Amino acid sequence: MRLDKYLKVSRLIKRRTVAAEACSAGKVSVNGKVQKPSYDVKVGDILELTFGEKIIKIQVVSLQEFVKKEDADSMYKAI
Repeated sequence: MRLDKYLKVSRLIKRRTVAAEACSAGKVSVNGKVQKPSYDVKVGDILELTFGEKIIKIQVVSLQEFVKKEDADSMYKAI
């Protein structure tokens, strides 16, 4: 699954275009390396998102094309 789509489906970022812009701006890194929106996310990857002063670090637990809002946080584990 593409990185920008994963961020949207897991509801870490509300819109896919915003997720793509964040990736292009270098605010999202995967396993310690800044990646493009087209990066193929795999289970076990460590994502680090920078929102201003706030840094969120998560581990990818599952990849699902569609998920309910209540179950979105089951796609990742906070580190």
